[in-house]
Amino acid sequence: MNAMLVAERLQKIVELVSEKGSIRNTELSAIFHVTEETIRRDLYKLEREGKLLRSHGGAVSIREIHTETPFDIREITNIHEKQLIALEAVQHIKPSDRIALDASSTAWYMAKMVPDIAITVLTNSMKVAIELSAKEKIQIISTGGMLSKKSLSFVGPLAERSLDLYHVNKSFISSKGAYLERGISESNELQALIKKKMISIADKTFLLCDFSKFGKQHLTQIADWNQIHHVITDVKTDQKFVEGLQRMSVQVKLVGD
Repeated sequence: MNAMLVAERLQKIVELVSEKGSIRNTELSAIFHVTEETIRRDLYKLEREGKLLRSHGGAVSIREIHTETPFDIREITNIHEKQLIALEAVQHIKPSDRIALDASSTAWYMAKMVPDIAITVLTNSMKVAIELSAKEKIQIISTGGMLSKKSLSFVGPLAERSLDLYHVNKSFISSKGAYLERGISESNELQALIKKKMISIADKTFLLCDFSKFGKQHLTQIADWNQIHHVITDVKTDQKFVEGLQRMSVQVKLVGD
């Protein structure tokens, strides 16, 4: 193929990814009338040049990984609500459970609170893994992958493929947005893809979400409500969201005074 045509396609891919934030291989294949295998080779080349990041089945803009709120900021935001939510979530963990914990600050509070019982924890969070390492009976599996320094968590294709190797009884995840009509969402696609995987490998998924997340939508959808079995939130959450979720057969637990 003409080298100029290839160069133009590569440049256009970078522009599309930067404009949209993320894009799927299937979409790029249709736009440029080439095979998905060709697109995968293009994305591999562009990733090596530092122009984008490959994700499972597509590509993400470099700037997407910088949209995360640093962990130390999340750690001090709505602390009381997050701790109450984490405490309730821990009550659902039983001996011999296999669970997945995401890289949220609420999951970290869970790691601090969970008793030292015989369970297996699969996580992409360095903070969660380190916190659990002091508990002798808990087996910890870290996904590995590309380290996001802001969230101290592993993301990217390697982390996603690692999750595909496992099955868990329960996944505990958080989200930046929870909207009745659109489900749950994240501002960072790399984290969203990890959470999607955690949902797909679990028998049950628990959403841990304080009042501030409801009514908000972010760039990347994680899941529809029919994929969420339990929502644990606090009493400050608007009753219209609680009733809306219950109408969709989602079990909602309110915590707090």
